[in-house]
Amino acid sequence: ERRSAIAPRAPRGLAQPFATGHPPECGTPSAMAPPAKKQKVADGEAAAKAGEAPEQPEATVAAGQQQKELEEDAPPCSQPKLKQPVRFFTQDTTLNVLQGSGNNVLMSLADGGIQYFLAGAKANVGITKGRYMFEVKVIEHFVTNESHFSHNPNMPPRLLLKVGVSTASSSLFLGESDQSICFDTTGHIVHNKQRTSAGRSVLVGPNVVLGLLVNLDSSSPNANTISLFRNGVRVCPAQPLPQSLQGQALFPAVAYKNMTMHINFGPQPMAPLPFKCRMLSDAVKADVTVAKALEPAEGKYEVVFPVGLPDEGTFDRLDLFLKKHPKHIELSDRMILDWAEKSGIRPQVGQRGSNDKPEKRFNIWELDDDSVRRALYALAPMQPRNYIVMEVKSNLIEEERKAILDRFNDPMFKKVADIGVGETTAEYKKAVQALILKDKQEKSDKAFKQQEEEKKRKKLIEKKQKEVAKAKRKAEKEAKKRLAAVKAKAAAVKKKAEAEKAGKTEEEEKKEEDEQKKEE
Repeated sequence: ERRSAIAPRAPRGLAQPFATGHPPECGTPSAMAPPAKKQKVADGEAAAKAGEAPEQPEATVAAGQQQKELEEDAPPCSQPKLKQPVRFFTQDTTLNVLQGSGNNVLMSLADGGIQYFLAGAKANVGITKGRYMFEVKVIEHFVTNESHFSHNPNMPPRLLLKVGVSTASSSLFLGESDQSICFDTTGHIVHNKQRTSAGRSVLVGPNVVLGLLVNLDSSSPNANTISLFRNGVRVCPAQPLPQSLQGQALFPAVAYKNMTMHINFGPQPMAPLPFKCRMLSDAVKADVTVAKALEPAEGKYEVVFPVGLPDEGTFDRLDLFLKKHPKHIELSDRMILDWAEKSGIRPQVGQRGSNDKPEKRFNIWELDDDSVRRALYALAPMQPRNYIVMEVKSNLIEEERKAILDRFNDPMFKKVADIGVGETTAEYKKAVQALILKDKQEKSDKAFKQQEEEKKRKKLIEKKQKEVAKAKRKAEKEAKKRLAAVKAKAAAVKKKAEAEKAGKTEEEEKKEEDEQKKEE
C-alpha cells in the first residue's frame, strides 16, 4: 500500500532590515543593486508558480505590512562554470540507498526492519563561496507498519526528510555532529544533535518542492546562512551557520526514510524563488570544490576480515582501522545498533551480550528478528565499496567464515584477512595506551566531579544548618524578650493594683478618724 499527501504550507519568516554591502561577485546577488531590480512577488504569484492555490496572509502580519526579502537577483556572470555533473557517489551513500540511473533519483529500502533506518546521501560538489541552491522533490511515500510508530513512544516519525549541508569528512547522518546542519520536516533545524525550532512542520508530497539556499557571500546581509523554501516560498528566516561550518566546503546532503525523491541541482529550478538564484550545477568553477570518486586499489575493492581472539582488543583494532580507512564500511551487529540509534530508535534498557553479538531488543519484531542484518549482507556484495566484516566468532569458524566469503565472489572484490594474533605493532600499543589513559582520565574526572559535588552538598548542608541555628537563636531571643515584656507588664499591673489598694486603705482610715471626732 502506498499513500501520499500534500501538506499545508509552512509559515514564512520576516526578513531583517536590508543593509548595503560590497560590490557583487559572480555567483552572488548584488547587495548594491538598484531598487528597480528588486523583485517583489505577491503570495498569489508565488503560489501560482508552484502550481498551488494562493496562500492566505498570516494573522501575525499587520494589515498592509509587506514582507521584505533580503536576497536579491544573482547578477550575470561570464566566469568559467563547473563542468563536472553534480551527483551522488556510492561511497557517499548509506547501504540502504538505491539510486536511479543518472537522474539523481534516490529511494530507500522499505522491507523488514530496515524500513525504520534512515538513508543518507551526500553530493560530490561542495560550495566554498557565493550563493547557490538545490531542490528536493518527494515523488512517493511508502506506507509501512504504522502500528509500531503509533504505539511505541520511542519510535521517531515513520516518514522523515532532512535537507542540509555537511563537510567532506562528515557522517552521512545529518545533524549528528558539528560538521553538518539540516532542516527536517518536523519543523526543526538540527546541528550536533541539538534540535532548535525553526517554525511549523513541513510535510511534503507530490508537487511539493523543498529548496535549500546556501549563502556564503560575504557581501550579503544573509552571509553564512542557509534558508529553506517550500514551493518557492520561504519557510523561515535565514538561519546562521555554526562557527564549525564557516570557512569550509559545504556539500548538499539529504537523510530520509520510506520515500523516493528527486534531487535537482539545476540548471533550472523546479520551483523558482522570489529572486533569481543560480543552481549548484550552474556554479562558477572557482566557487566550488569537487570530490573524487573512490578508486579501488589495483582495480578491486577490499573486503577485510579481521581475525582475532575474543576480548583481546579486536574492536579496538577495528576502531583504529576505521580511523585510518574512513571509506571502509563496517559490517557488524555493533554497526546496526549504532545505525538504529542515529535513526532515532532506542533499544530497550538493560542490553546484554558482547560487542560481537550484542543483544538487540527494540520491542519491534522486524528489528528483533535479524532481518536488518540479512538485508545488509544481501546488499553489500552488490555495491562497489570497501568493507570490513567484523564477525569475531564467525571469522574464527571455518564454515561460518566460508559462508560470508562466498557472498563476495564478484571479481570486483579482493578478500583480505587481517590477523590480530601475536605481537602487536607500536601504533596499536600507542592507540590502546591512549584509550586506557582516556578511560582513566574520564574516571578521574568523574570522581573529581563527584567529590566537588559532595563538597558543595556538604557546604550547602552546613550553610542550611547554620541558618537554622541562627534562626533558632533569634527566635529564642525574641521569645525571651516577649516573656520579659509580659512579666514587666504583669509586675506593673500588680504594683499599680497594690498602690491603688494602699491608697484606698489610707482614705478609709482617715474617714474613720473623722467620724470618731464628730461623735466626740
